[in-house]
Amino acid sequence: MGSMARMFNPVTIALVGATDKDGAVGRTIIENLASSPKRRIFPVNPKRETVLGIACYKTIQDVPEHVDLAVIAVPAEEVPRCVDECGMAGVEGAIIVSAGFREVGPRGRELEEQVVAARKKHGMRIIGPNCLGIMRPNLDLNATLIKDAPEKGHIAFITESEGFGRVLLDWGISAGIGFSMFASLGSMVDVDFGDLIDFLGEDPYTRSIILYIEGPVGDVRRFISATKGFARNKPIIVLRPQPTEDYSLPAKTHTGVMAVGERVYNAVFKRIGAVRVREAGDVFSIAGVLYSRRLPKGPRLLIITNAGGIGVMATHTLREFGGELAVLSRESLEALDSVLPSFWNRANPVNLLRDADVGRFTRSIEIGLQDPGVDGLLVICTPQGAATSEEVARAVSEMAERTEKPVITSFMGGRETLPGKEILRGRSLPTYDTPEEAVKTYLYMYRYERNLQLLHETPSELAVDHAPPKNNLKSLIIRAQKEDRLVLTGEDGERFLANYGIPTVRTYVVQTVEEALYRARLIGYPVVLKVLSADVIDRIDVGGVMTDISTDEELGFEFDRLRNRVKENAPAVRMTGMSLQRMVEKIDYELILGAKKDAQFGTVIVFGMGGVGVHIFNDFSVALPPLNQTLARRLMEETRVYKILQGYRGKPPADLRQLEEIIVAFSNMIVDFPEIAEMDINPVVVSNGKAYALDARIVLEPTSPPEGSSPYSHLVITPYPTRYIMHWTLVDGTEVVLRPIRPEDEPLEHEMLTTLSEETLRTRFFQAIRNITHEMHVRFCNIDYDREIAIVAEIREGERKRFIGMGRLIVESSLKRGEYAVLVHDDFHGKGLGYKLIDVLIGIAQDKGLEEFFGYVQAGNSKMLRVCKRLGFTVQPFPDHINKVTLMLK
Repeated sequence: MGSMARMFNPVTIALVGATDKDGAVGRTIIENLASSPKRRIFPVNPKRETVLGIACYKTIQDVPEHVDLAVIAVPAEEVPRCVDECGMAGVEGAIIVSAGFREVGPRGRELEEQVVAARKKHGMRIIGPNCLGIMRPNLDLNATLIKDAPEKGHIAFITESEGFGRVLLDWGISAGIGFSMFASLGSMVDVDFGDLIDFLGEDPYTRSIILYIEGPVGDVRRFISATKGFARNKPIIVLRPQPTEDYSLPAKTHTGVMAVGERVYNAVFKRIGAVRVREAGDVFSIAGVLYSRRLPKGPRLLIITNAGGIGVMATHTLREFGGELAVLSRESLEALDSVLPSFWNRANPVNLLRDADVGRFTRSIEIGLQDPGVDGLLVICTPQGAATSEEVARAVSEMAERTEKPVITSFMGGRETLPGKEILRGRSLPTYDTPEEAVKTYLYMYRYERNLQLLHETPSELAVDHAPPKNNLKSLIIRAQKEDRLVLTGEDGERFLANYGIPTVRTYVVQTVEEALYRARLIGYPVVLKVLSADVIDRIDVGGVMTDISTDEELGFEFDRLRNRVKENAPAVRMTGMSLQRMVEKIDYELILGAKKDAQFGTVIVFGMGGVGVHIFNDFSVALPPLNQTLARRLMEETRVYKILQGYRGKPPADLRQLEEIIVAFSNMIVDFPEIAEMDINPVVVSNGKAYALDARIVLEPTSPPEGSSPYSHLVITPYPTRYIMHWTLVDGTEVVLRPIRPEDEPLEHEMLTTLSEETLRTRFFQAIRNITHEMHVRFCNIDYDREIAIVAEIREGERKRFIGMGRLIVESSLKRGEYAVLVHDDFHGKGLGYKLIDVLIGIAQDKGLEEFFGYVQAGNSKMLRVCKRLGFTVQPFPDHINKVTLMLK
């Protein structure tokens, strides 16, 4: 297989299509390649003896050395042959800058398929076709057709687009932005966004990544997985032009209409920890800022300015983009009273007035940073008064270095503010020409921090059945598909909800009003009663009595009697219908919970305001399953109805914990059934704090996934791998559950790690770790099951759970190998647990198709070395008293 590492840091480069013809693409590229003295360049062109004084070869197979990277710049018709020749020559990777493939029609698509076939035949890696190539300024590599090279830096810029991507690069170059990589991916027949993000995750020069995405991202699961891994430590900024939404797509549920296009993309970017920017001008202004460790913990911004009108402009932008003005405490106001003139505005923005000197700036900033109600601070300085821009810049930068809160600035004006801006830039303090830019940057910083919190937050345990009875539901689906009955409602929909523990309303058919009241009191509320009394039936929901009743005028008295008698007892009473449009105030809130398969990102989940207002208010959020408690809460928080659910106009608040459980249970259902194309629970009603599902509509795929396919083909994030849960017994008879770790396990892991001896810690981590932080636990517990697996050994001591051991496998999929490590608590050494954990990890490595399974063991750890030898490992001594143990699986 081709090596991306050698492809992106090549020693030998061949240019197929090299020429010295003025203005030709081949000449531009050869000049760029030759600008690096570290690399050996081999022009390839059967019509040339030399190119720019360098010996030229007729074919790449004539090149006398192994080629790490080939750049192909020939007409499209010749490209498949050239790729095949590169493969036969053992080239590691190729960049195809040639155009004329799928973008030009059927013939181009045919040529592209030939390129793909040649790539697969030889196992080489390809960027393109129809791309600009790659640059790595820190390594003096310019394998593009762009003459102007950017400065060396720490921002990687990846784009699929040739046109606008080049514009953005030129913009960055003119602004003096330093880059660690520029990569134009073109048609992405092989190397895609996920590949590049994975590679850059190990690149010491890259501190942040900018993605410009117009269309599909390539391999979606790899993109999601790679981006999540990168975003844990370094920021990813995404610019994606927002297309016109197409709401005309066919859909059979409310969710099918709602969960479209950009709503789904936004959900994806939030889940993976990326920050989406809306304007091209925002891209480079925030890339360096987000790498800062000083990120706001909240949206509350304090604005300090010596120009009141400009402070108002900043306030408008802050509110427009979802931020909040910080409310100064009484102590802060009193402190500012002693600094500012008596007639100051005593509000945020703090107007220092135009005669402000540097002391007034300094003291006001100090007071603001000390206020616990302030999350971040914006200083706006205009060229007026006694303070020069240099004085203010020095004061601001000194205070910014002493605080954990972010401080950003806007020095407005011409030449008078340039010295101050230079000071701020020299100290890496963000400064912007306008307050609007500064405010937007602050809010991007906040959203990035909020996304990181989502990645790092430890979920709470919920009382949700993770192994509900579902085989009977599989049978139901198969029967429905055979009968071409692809929309499930009524009792069928209720069965799905009931099996997953989602509270529902039970249904009974009754003949009279009296029977309705009797049945409701007998069974308790909520209950659905269908009263059959006439030919014309109009639906009436009586919350706990959801009734079908005739609209015949003769039944009016009976209906009023029923309504009045039920009103005192039913937890929720709602009446709708053509002639009965009245509401009895017992249903407090109406919600919708739904799911839909997105063409690119698989099944997504929707939560929001439901009932008849679902499309009127358009208040909903979207998330990717699987969901846990933290993700369920975030899904609710991103809607306006979430604030209403906490109590509104005298109505009791909803039980948010119960709603979290319902959402997680619903997510588990969606995970378990790839046959579900769309689904609505609308409405989920809340009455007296408790939620109930009144109606479910499930739209099925015409056929189930074929046998042998992945059970989670409809998901882009791998769910909790329940297949690895097993029961086992230690040699002393202690019963143990071996299972994959979960984010919720942080408290149990912390208890285990903090009760280990120093010797045991040293044998696992090669050092005695004294301070085990939350960030370390996040790294250990909140993992991507595609790339990593950790099996914990759990026992029960009375009512208490306890971890007594842990085995971890980290997958290097590109190399088809995995590194393992095992840890057993001191209290359980010598009981066979280490041997068992390694054996389980070997089985998981085999499931993942790995060829090599290896780990590192201290030379003095004789017990573990004996275990490895019993399991068939080979032992290879390494420096520093370390042994590498390896088991070949194929």
